[in-house]
Amino acid sequence: MNFRPSAAALAAAVAVIGSAAPAVADTSAGPSPSSPALPAGLYGRTDPQYDGVWRQSLALLAQHTVGVRPAAKAVDWLTGQQCADGSFAAFRAEPGKPCDAKVMVDTNSTAAAVQTLAALGGHDTVTGKAVSWLKSVQNEDGGWPYTPGGPSDTNSTSVVIGALAAVGQKPESVVKDGKSPYDALFSFALPCSGDGAGAFAYQPDKKGELAANADATAAAVVAALGRGMAPKAGKDAGAEARCEDSGKPSPDRAAANGASYLAQAVAKDGHLTSSLPGATDQPDFGNTADAVVALAVQSGPAQARKPLKWLEKNSEAWAKQSGPAAYAQLVFAAYAADGDPRDFGGVDLVERLNATGPAPESVGEKGVGDIAKDNPTYGVWWTVGVFLVAGVGIGFLLSGRKKQGQP
Repeated sequence: MNFRPSAAALAAAVAVIGSAAPAVADTSAGPSPSSPALPAGLYGRTDPQYDGVWRQSLALLAQHTVGVRPAAKAVDWLTGQQCADGSFAAFRAEPGKPCDAKVMVDTNSTAAAVQTLAALGGHDTVTGKAVSWLKSVQNEDGGWPYTPGGPSDTNSTSVVIGALAAVGQKPESVVKDGKSPYDALFSFALPCSGDGAGAFAYQPDKKGELAANADATAAAVVAALGRGMAPKAGKDAGAEARCEDSGKPSPDRAAANGASYLAQAVAKDGHLTSSLPGATDQPDFGNTADAVVALAVQSGPAQARKPLKWLEKNSEAWAKQSGPAAYAQLVFAAYAADGDPRDFGGVDLVERLNATGPAPESVGEKGVGDIAKDNPTYGVWWTVGVFLVAGVGIGFLLSGRKKQGQP
């Protein structure tokens, strides 16, 4: 039986973004009165019900990326969230109990955990089971939904591509009914003419039409290049991306088209914008960080300099409010675009991130450019564009990925 969660269920359950991609913002005031005490190994002090595995994965990966060795209990908490079938839910308050039908597992949490644990090393059994589960819920179009049985979307497909690459598998070889993940991904691409030229949609709308979505585009650019959340700029990058229609696009062409859209989107103000229902347009920090990663990986650090500088100047308050996943996104942006996460507009992102959870085993001394410089597969995207806003007694998770017509 196909299961497609209602809009309300998605708003309450979607965890990313990751981003990739969402943007992730951990802004609830704290655990609700009925929540259990937060685990000692968890990063962030807010209610983890909807984003625990996601934010933990991003935090640990960001630490690894800059040479920090995470606390063992933080890694143990993440591995302990896995269900027996290999999947991960956003948060399991009682990991000692077997997962049942009430545990809402999802591809984004699972793929993010895979990418992080693959990067850390020594967790082949956990990642192997998780990848097997991801393959078991692949859709016939070659892509992935957020929850099994739903329609494929760009962000979920992208974060799974990153997971496959992280464990050394070629995404194009993971085929369902003759369709690869790239077949699904490129079906969400807009042509190089008209509104949103070169962009990707999150999903087709009810009429089957595609509308440009900046966060989905950032996720797709990185995934098309076979990368994940924490990639370094490619060796062949450096030229400004141009949008060109070429029939069925190659991964490189689709990535270039998407990057051309993002470059135009940030050209004026240096950032992407978003609007919450009933609110005026405002800067979207998380999606801008994702766009920096995408631009740097596809077109080189120089093409990402303007939005990176904007983030260095303006993102401190957002990251402080939003928590570990936000700090991680900024670390990924700095790493991809040759910035310094230990001096990001005067802010030490690594120190701030480390302070949101258990003290790391070591803080490392390597410069950001020295870590995994030539190892682009061990990264994750996010993406996934999500942010947490206050609700009545509990934080409501809204998916920025579902917004149409971005930026």
